[in-house]
Order: sequence, then C-alpha cells, then structure tokens
Amino acid sequence: MSGSLFVISGPSGAGKGTLVQRLVERVPHTWVSISATTRAPRTGEVDGVHYRFMTPEEFERTIEEGGFAEWANVHSHYYGTPTGPIIEHLEAGDNVLLEIDVQGGFQVREKFPDAKLLFIAPPSMEVLEQRLRGRGTDSDEEIAKRLRNAKGELEASKDYDVVVVNDDLEEATDKLAEVLES
Repeated sequence: MSGSLFVISGPSGAGKGTLVQRLVERVPHTWVSISATTRAPRTGEVDGVHYRFMTPEEFERTIEEGGFAEWANVHSHYYGTPTGPIIEHLEAGDNVLLEIDVQGGFQVREKFPDAKLLFIAPPSMEVLEQRLRGRGTDSDEEIAKRLRNAKGELEASKDYDVVVVNDDLEEATDKLAEVLES
C-alpha cells in the first residue's frame, strides 16, 4: 500500500498549523514533513523536531543532488522540504502533509504529480487581519505585508485542488479529514 501526499497552503493567520495538528490527531497514519533551513535555531527550537538545521553548503549540495521536493531562498536563508522522508512515509502507506507556501506547492506538484493541493482560506480579509493582530506577535508593518501577501496567495488558490474556508474550526477539520481519508 502506498500513501498520499497533501500540500496545505494558505495565508499567514488562516489557521494552517492548528488544522494540521488536528488532522494528525484525527486521521491515522498521517505524518507531517519537517522542513530544512539554513537559518539559526530560535530559542527552544530542536533540530529534527521544528526544522532540520543545515549549513548553506549542506543545503546547496542537497539542491544539486535533487534532494528537495521544493525549496526557496527567503531573506538570505534557504528553506526546503527533503524528498527522502516523504518517499519513506508514502511507501509505508502514510498520508504525508506538507505545510508550505503556494510557490512550494506548485514545485511539489511538478515532482509529485499525484499530490493533492489543499488551500486554507480565511472567511474574509477583515477576519484575517483580526487574527494576525490577535496573535500580538507582529508589527503593523509586518501585518500589512502579510495582508498584501495574502491577496496573491488567495489568487493562486484557484490552481489548488481543494479550497477550505476556515470560518469554523470543526467544519474545516471535518472537510480536510474527509479529503485525507478518501
């Protein structure tokens, strides 16, 4: 038996992380990929749990070897999704979840044409702004940037297989679990 690959994307504040956690708890044999990065670990981050921390040289060698399902250089640091663990878990029959941005989602689809692209949308831009402000972690400038980015991401969602509006956490979880289990 082989598993299925799912990409979950959406704007910052749409609730992706919460939904991914709920899916792992609810849908048996579901595994979440751990991204690699060249940035330094933040306080409390553990290698192999939060990220796989790599040197720029290791990361570039892995790119050359075709070892990433997707990767990008963001703010002078590399981020990517290692291919090896994805294949291992798919071969073991697991559902594999990648929580990545839309550009990464399209890169994954090129390497894994059977991947299902799932987009988590906020009910409205107003609700998204309220959620971002409610976190209390970002400056006004950062929130404005995230809202600008959200417009482009929402535009890209038309090329995703499934769009789930996260206006009710239980309903959104139900819809996503249905997709994973089908």
